[in-house]
This record gives sequence, C-alpha cells and structure tokens, in this order.
Amino acid sequence: MRGHLDGLLLAVLEQGPLHGYAIIAAVQERSGGVLELRTGTIYPALQRLERLGLLRSSWDAVGERRRRCYELTEAGRRSLEEERTAWREFTTAIGSVLNPVPTSPGLAT
Repeated sequence: MRGHLDGLLLAVLEQGPLHGYAIIAAVQERSGGVLELRTGTIYPALQRLERLGLLRSSWDAVGERRRRCYELTEAGRRSLEEERTAWREFTTAIGSVLNPVPTSPGLAT
C-alpha cells in the first residue's frame, strides 16, 4: 500500500465526513476485506493530509464521547482526481508488462 494510502483515504472520504474507525471500516469493506489499515497508520496520514490542506476535521460528539471527523476540501477533491489519474497510468503500464499485446512477426525490429 506504500504510496497509495493517501488516495485510499481521500477516496473513502469523497462521499462525506467520517471518523477514523469508519474510515478503516470503509477501506476494509470496499476492498472486500483484503486491506486492513491500522489506527497507527491512518491517524498520522490523516493529520498530514490535513496539514497539506487536503482534509479538514472537526470534533463530533456521540453521547459523552467525542471523535474527530475528517472531510475532503476542494484541494482534496482535486488531489483525489490526480491520484486516480496516476493510478490508471500506473496500472496500464504494469498491465502492459504483465500482459503484453503480441506483435506481428513483421513488426519486430
């Protein structure tokens, strides 16, 4: 997941604000249980994304408990689109190597 965590976090926040554990659950659910994020991984990333202006956070009270909710900023939405474009380019390049299109014998140099 190295290098793709930011995109994952931004993507799950695209639909609206979520708190940390809901973000973890959303990534796990969307990945069919394949991706399991740890709190020690996502909270520093969320704080970094907030410092970069890609997220904003606010405190939400649930009963007597408070939890921090995160949501995308406009800059975060633009960054998510850039992440998606980079991901498509990356997967296309990898796919081209793993599943090459056969060339005609007369075209090889």
